Order: sequence, then C-alpha cells, then structure tokens
Amino acid sequence: MAQKVVIDPMTRIEGHLRVQAIVDGNVVKDASCTSALFRGIEIILRDRDPREAWALAERICGVCTLVHAVTSVRAIEDALKIEIPKNANLIRNIMIATLFVHDHVVHFYHLHALDWVDVVSALKANPKATAELAQKISNWPKSSVGYFTDVQNRLKKFVESGQLGIFANAYWGHPGYKLPPEVNLLAVAHYIEALNWQKEIVKIHAVFGGKNPHPNLIVGGMPCAINLNHPDAINIDKLALVKSKIEEAEQIVEQLYWPDLVAIMSFYKEWAKWGGGVSDKGVLDYGEFPEVSADVKTIMKTNRWKGGVVLNGNLNEVHEVDPTDPEQIQEYVSYSWFEYSKGDKIAFHPWEGETNPKYTGPTPPWEFLDMGKKYSWMKAPRWRGKPMEGGPLARTIIALAHKDDEVKAYVDEALKRLDLPFKAIYSTLGRTIARGIETRRAMNMLKKLYDELITNIKAGDYQTANMEKWDPSTWPKDELKGVGVYAAPRGALAHWVKIKDRKIANYQAVVATTWNGSPRDAMGQRGPMEESLIGVPLHDPHKPLEILRVIHSFDPCLACSTHVLDVNGNEITKIEIL
Repeated sequence: MAQKVVIDPMTRIEGHLRVQAIVDGNVVKDASCTSALFRGIEIILRDRDPREAWALAERICGVCTLVHAVTSVRAIEDALKIEIPKNANLIRNIMIATLFVHDHVVHFYHLHALDWVDVVSALKANPKATAELAQKISNWPKSSVGYFTDVQNRLKKFVESGQLGIFANAYWGHPGYKLPPEVNLLAVAHYIEALNWQKEIVKIHAVFGGKNPHPNLIVGGMPCAINLNHPDAINIDKLALVKSKIEEAEQIVEQLYWPDLVAIMSFYKEWAKWGGGVSDKGVLDYGEFPEVSADVKTIMKTNRWKGGVVLNGNLNEVHEVDPTDPEQIQEYVSYSWFEYSKGDKIAFHPWEGETNPKYTGPTPPWEFLDMGKKYSWMKAPRWRGKPMEGGPLARTIIALAHKDDEVKAYVDEALKRLDLPFKAIYSTLGRTIARGIETRRAMNMLKKLYDELITNIKAGDYQTANMEKWDPSTWPKDELKGVGVYAAPRGALAHWVKIKDRKIANYQAVVATTWNGSPRDAMGQRGPMEESLIGVPLHDPHKPLEILRVIHSFDPCLACSTHVLDVNGNEITKIEIL
C-alpha cells in the first residue's frame, strides 16, 4: 500500500524546504520539492540605482553571501562595459576560492555528515581504537587517546542531560547507520574541530571585504585599498594573515576533511546505486575564476574552471552554455506559485522574465500538496528544455569532459580507494565525494591566486578599482542589458539585468537551488532533486533517513530560516506519515 511521506521542514539546510514522497514497498515512487518561502528580491530591485544592486542581491542568501554580490556586480559591469583591474579580479577570485573551501567543509561536517554518523553511538567507542584509526588515516595533530576521551566525556554530558543540543531530533540508532562506534567518535571530534575552524577562514573575507557575512564589493572592482605600510589598508600584516589562514585551511582539507570523507563513505558503498537523478543525463555550469573580468563572454572564455553542458554522460563532448541566448536558458512556472502574462505553458528567458507571485495553494499548515497542481515558490529553469543538475558533481563531470588532469587524478584516487567503478560517480555517494574533490581543487586554486596577487603587488600594481564609469552621467541613456555568471558552491548561478534611464528596469536571478530543487515544468519533467529520490529504498518510512541523505547531498539553499512558528511561538512543522 502506497504511503505519503512528508518532511517539513527539511533541516540542516539553508531555508524553507518541504519534501513529499509517495512510497510503495518501501521504495520512493514519486516525489516533490517545495520551496515554502517567496524571495522577491527581483521586485525590490526594480527602479533602483544599479550600483547598489549587489548589496541587496547579496541578501538573497544568508550563508553563501559573497556569491550573489559578485554575480550582481558582474551583471552590472557587463551591462556598462566595465573592465576591472587585475588586483580586483584576483581579490574577488581569492574570496570565491575561500568560500568554496569554507562552504564545502562546513556542509560536510555540520549539514551532511550526520546523515552517515550516529552521534550517540560514539559513546560506545574505545578512545584508544579511535586514536589508532585517526593516526592511520591522516597526520592530524589532535589524535591522542586523551583527546578522544575528552570528546567522548563532553558528549556523554550532553546525552545524560537529556538535551542533545545541536545533535537533537535525529534518527540515532537507525539501522541505516553503519559506522563502528570508533569512527562515529572520530567524526564527532572532527565536527567540533571544523566548527572552531570555520570562524577563522572567514577572516580572509573580512580582510578584503571588511566583514563576513555580506562582505563589501563595488561596481568597478573592490573597495579595499592596497598600501603595504598603512594600518587601514591591505598591508603586509594583513596579507600575512591571509597566508596563514590559507595554510590552516589546507591542513583542515587534507588532514581532516578528505581522509574523513573517504573513510566514512567506504562504509556506504551501496549508495553508489541511488540518488543519481539527472546527473547522467544533463549537468550544467558556467565556470569560474576568470583570468580577466570584463564582459560575460570574455569571463566565460578565460575561466580557469571551464563551464559547459554535458549530456547523457558523454565525456567526449562539452556543449557551450550561453546565458545570453534566449533559446538556451528559460524558466517555467507551470507548477510554481507565479503567473506569466502569456500563460503558464510558455517559458521566458530571464532578460524577459517576469516575477508575478500568485499563491494558489491551500492555507498552511499543509497536509499533502497536490503534485498535479502548483506546489512551489521556485520556478523551473531548463537548458534547451532539459532539467540540469549543477554543483560539485556537475563541475567534476564537466572538468573530466574538458580533460582536466587534476580532477581526473582526484576522481581516480577516490574510486580506487573505495573500490568502485566510474559509473558510481552518478549517485548520492558520487555527489558527496565530488564535493570533497572540489574542495581540494579550490584549495589549490586559492594558493595559486594568493601567489599571483603577491607577485602583482610586488610588481608595483596597487590599483583595485576602475571608477571611470561610476558616475551615471557617463552611461548611455539607451536600454542596457547585462548578465553575471558564477559557479556557486551549490551550482550554476546567474543574474540578468536590464537598465533603462539609468535605473534597473528588470532583474532576474536564477540561483543554483532553483536549478536543482525546481518543481516540474510544462512537460511534466521533475527537477533534479525530485528525480534523484525516485527508486531510493527506505528502511522505515516513519524515519526517512535515506531521503535526508539524498537531498543533503545537493546542499540545497532556499532562505534564511528552517522553522515556522505560529503567533504563540509554537512549532507547527513536523515530519509525518499521512
């Protein structure tokens, strides 16, 4: 008998996500993903000064805040034909690489690892055996028996108090957990290490952008001045601080995250069979780390991480992705709580896009949303009519198609250590491993970019902004169009802008989770996250741990909260079987 499984809210993500599944014979037969929050930034940006768009667009997200700021200034610079100085481009790229490393490490330990790690089981561990295991898989300095004993004692106080705090409300003891207690203790200890470290790496953003979250940028470059001897500028001491944080990050990635990731996933190799979704049918990315920063097509051509589209797992062909082509990228609202002026069966390219919210669903709290009707605040972006997965797995596949030797070496290493065939990459396990591969790749890029910045400064170049077109009186009065693209940690991101009479006439952002978490389109095609759930077996539909594993592997990002409260402050969201 078919059962209806509802997870609302999906926690350990950014924002309001509801997942519904039809389960028959303990296997997911159908699924939907609902964004439960209307964003509306596109409406807020209308008629505003284009120079301030980045500061508002940056607030689309409360986690990966830099990405929307960079994408926004790139869109405005594309429209105004502004080329930024070399230092500004290098600094932006350094901040982007920093975010990749920060975001992926935090995602693994604090959002996704608990789908694989049974925290309470760590109380049964032998700290001596955990220490021996830690010393075997890496050179992380904190690997003594005493260290793991202390962590276990801290955890024991949590459990005995009856208040698990950050580890509360999980499926501890679920038979889907397979790690021995000693590995669970290792992971819990490193969860704490990563939590302490993540406040350190963001200092790189604070140096160059003034703060984190929401670092400062500027149309035309970066607002930070370089003066090696001035206390308020980017000076020798601040550059030395950046270097020290890069070195700390490399130690975390190579001695903590990567060894832990491979060790943990070695116990879950069956997950190479499930959760692939559309990853073997269509992946898309715009690329990142441009050599120069000018118009969008120049940026994409000079990206060090190459973008493109790979279809049907064919690694011998990379299709060009052109965000300016109205035939390539379009958004549907057939199953979204929006309406289009020309009807819901058509699709718009973002430059012609419309943001007209129209809620037609039942009064919340919802019981079970009808998948045959509109059910999400996300639109459904498609590339040439096809759903596309974005993110670390997509970029790994695209890099392999571009014959990237660094990525191939990382993939080969992981598959060899896990004793899995290449096709295993198209799965939940592959998506999780790909995030670790991308972190190592970003770490190498971060070191290289820092060295290039130092070399450029030593050569006497201190310029960080091009202000020739800062004054709107220098802009053409004709309608201007621009697009900014970005390879965000969660996937392909782009902002499209139209400027008329020196004000924003239209602004559309198609974000990474809109690609991955989209609802169905006019053709009835599920979004990538929905498709990835089809065929996934559940041990117990009342405790749908397996659904969490699949969805968390995408690291979805929807908004800035995960709980819904009524006027009296009582929680009204829950996980239930209907």
